[in-house]
Parts: sequence; structure tokens; C-alpha cells
Amino acid sequence: MLAKSQLLRVQRSAVIRSKRALHDLVTLPGRKPVISYGPPGYSAVSGHVVTVFGCTGFLGRYLVSKLARMGTQVIVPYRDEDEKRLLKPMGDLGQIVSMEWDIRNEDQIAECLRHSDIVYNLVGRDYETKNFKFADVHVAGAERLAKVAADHGVQRFVHVSHLNASPTSSSQFYRTKAEGEERVRSVFPNATVVRPATMFGYEDKFLNNMANWPIWWKLNFGETKIRPVHVIDVAQALANLMSIPQVTRTVSLPGPSTLTYEYLLELVEALTYRPPSRAPVVPKPIALAVAKAAQMVWWPLMSPDEVERRYIDDVNVPGDWEAVGVRPDEVENHAITYLRRYRLAKDYLRPVLFPARPS
Repeated sequence: MLAKSQLLRVQRSAVIRSKRALHDLVTLPGRKPVISYGPPGYSAVSGHVVTVFGCTGFLGRYLVSKLARMGTQVIVPYRDEDEKRLLKPMGDLGQIVSMEWDIRNEDQIAECLRHSDIVYNLVGRDYETKNFKFADVHVAGAERLAKVAADHGVQRFVHVSHLNASPTSSSQFYRTKAEGEERVRSVFPNATVVRPATMFGYEDKFLNNMANWPIWWKLNFGETKIRPVHVIDVAQALANLMSIPQVTRTVSLPGPSTLTYEYLLELVEALTYRPPSRAPVVPKPIALAVAKAAQMVWWPLMSPDEVERRYIDDVNVPGDWEAVGVRPDEVENHAITYLRRYRLAKDYLRPVLFPARPS
């Protein structure tokens, strides 16, 4: 026992007396030095300062967690005081710095990013409100963030778009995403554009919504093809960009498999031990009319553009996962983690069964 305690004492003293090595010093493209020190992990200091706009969203909280675990100081701009509280414990003391901001206020944006060597833009809207239309967030907002970052000498700007972004899409959401990419590149030519597919995870609006409202996923008879990707895989890919030489092209991050909504509904029913939904297939004109009428209430419901997106297949492009050092997981590997809570008490511990995949 004495020998072990003496060994631990020697190890601690060795860590305390350790000197910095040459690999602890990194020079950024703008000749800004970044010096890391401390043991690897939560309490380390990587020397990097990162701003994550959209940090309180679904993807943002996972990205902040990944960056903070690397010892990175993360600036987390927020609008709602309560939404940013969960980000504070993700990093060590002083590593998570919260700052209030507004997407229309360039002074606040500049204050959030002026010390950062990389800026992530994860800001987006699934539906329009009276204050923010798709173009306000995906186009004007993205351009404003990129312009302020370029004016203040930020070395790298990572803009997160969507796999289906296209200027000719029938969905306004996808059209504004594509226009936002062009605006960002016009003011920040070396920006990295990342296009993830629809993401699933604990707080998603995908698998959880299927478990609650299967009727809205039967549109198009469930034949729409989709390539779902795990949100943690996308967050890890974004975090890895910080240590990869600057990527100036579009990085596509689709899921490893192409599935249909029909199969995913069967997957949800199998994992939750619920009987198949008897809800009818709603015709598109009726679904659009119901979604339009639903916009009269103040809380978010299915929007007409979301109905339109349920009829659009994910684009068939190869993934760039090797470039970001991540291997994406299949949805079946994680679905039970997020769907077990929808089981009845008598079914909670029953075995996990998967439906047959369509050929």
C-alpha cells in the first residue's frame, strides 16, 4: 500500500514539473499563437477560443460539450437566459462564457466573436414566425455573421446548412439554406459549409415526433427516402474541423443508409411495442390546409413548408465522413436509447426487436 501511495506522489509531482513541448505551440494562419497546457480532457486548456452561434439548439449543445471536453474556451451567445444554463457545466471553470446577442445587432455579434479563432454558425429555423422568416435567419442572418467575422479577422468560419439545400427546391426552407451558403461565401470566401442530413437524438423532432404523431409521417404513403444521421456524429465531425487544416469546400454528412419513413415508423412501433398506427394517409392538399390553419395559434405546430419537405427525398451524394475523421452509426444502434421511454411499464424490459429492412 505504501509503494502505491509513493508511486502516485511521484506521478503527481512529475505532472506538476512537466514542461511544455514544441507540439503544445500551434500557429494559426493569421500568425496568432495558440498554446495548450494541462492534462488532456475536461480541465485542459487547448488555447483555442471558439464561438458557437446557435449553441442552445439541438446540435449546438452537443457541439459545445465536445469542444469543452477538449479544453476549448467556448463563447455561447444566447437569447433566452434559461436556455443557456445547461451549457455552463459542460466545461471547467471559465471555459464556458455566455454572452447575450441578437442576430440583427452587429455590435453584439462582434463582441461575441472578436477573440475567437473559429466561429460556428448553427443558427436555423424549422418554421417561420412573425419576427423571423426563413430568409431573415438562413440568408440575411448567416451573411451578417460571416461578414462581421471577416471584418474582425476571424481565421475560420464554419456554416452549417442542410443536405437538401438547393436553389430550385419546392421547399422555402431548402431554398433559403442554399441562398445562405452563397451569401456566406460571398463575404467569407474560405468558409467551410457543412451539410448534415436530418439528425436524430434524445431531444430530436424526428423519432420523438414519430412516436407521438405518426399520422404526419405517413404523408406520401411513407415512401419518401431519407438518410438520418446521429446528432453526436455530426457534433464530433464539427469539433474535429478545429484540428483539421482549413476546408474550403462543402462537406456533406448524410447518414450511412437510405431509409423510408414507412420503415422508420415500423422501427418506432417495434421498439416501443405499440400496435401499428391506424391513422389514414392524409392527402397533400388537406395536409397543407390543416398546416396553414395551425399557424393561427401562437405555439409551433406543423407548418406548410414542413408538409412540403415530407415529400422531398434526400439527395444521393457521397458522404465526406473520412475527411472529418468520423464513422457514422446506423439509426438502429441508438434508437432504443431514445425510444424506450415510450414503452408501457409492462413492456419496458422486453427484448429489442427490429423490423426487416426494405430491399
